[in-house]
Amino acid sequence: MSSTLLISDLHLHPGAPDVTEGFLGWLERRARGVDALYILGDFFEAWIGDDLLDHADQDPSGTGKLALRVAAALRRLNDEGTQIYLMHGNRDFLLGHRFASACGAKLVTDPAVLRFADEPVLLMHGDSLCTRDEAYMTFREQARNQAWQEQVLAMPLADRLQLAAALRQQSGEATSNKAEDIMDVTPEEVVRTMRDYGVTTLIHGHTHRPAVHELEVGDLPARRIVLGDWQPGKGWEIEIGPDGDPTLREIAL
Repeated sequence: MSSTLLISDLHLHPGAPDVTEGFLGWLERRARGVDALYILGDFFEAWIGDDLLDHADQDPSGTGKLALRVAAALRRLNDEGTQIYLMHGNRDFLLGHRFASACGAKLVTDPAVLRFADEPVLLMHGDSLCTRDEAYMTFREQARNQAWQEQVLAMPLADRLQLAAALRQQSGEATSNKAEDIMDVTPEEVVRTMRDYGVTTLIHGHTHRPAVHELEVGDLPARRIVLGDWQPGKGWEIEIGPDGDPTLREIAL
């Protein structure tokens, strides 16, 4: 029986080994044998360039060694027949083809429209829907700029590590000072995006607010399904079976 799994917001990093072990166990126990696995962004807490894979021993943060282990596990899954797809998030927007290749995965654009049981489904990370957070949207535009990315990737590894740490600190401080509704999606932007892509089902992560929201898009019933973030002992997945109907569930790790 064919099926597709979708996950998001694992925020893997060396300081959270329980999440890493939970994910690797989930791959063996749950993901083996499925047709496809989609990881919808923020796979890593921070990513400073694919050259981490080549210089893991020089990375004092430990992210490089963690990435090698994770890539090897995904490669084994792919070798067994599961197609793996990676989407950029707001934390790992510098993930590139070198890492994807090491995983046996393909990078997919954000947004991406897929068809399940001949029905279109829109996949996103979700950060572009949070338009009320004007400060973040300004940063997002910069971070997705190819020239800016090339400038960052040209920096020495040590400087990029410092930049990543600074960005994480700034993000944490900014988040603590923002109203809850600003950090959530803008309802009007959700409807506009779904209408523009001609879909009545949207799946995304980013907000860490797992739920199934019923709405209307062009007088048609629609739904927005939000994946949750992964924590020690707990994660979230969406499974889409042959009937094309997505099921959101909390999973024990």
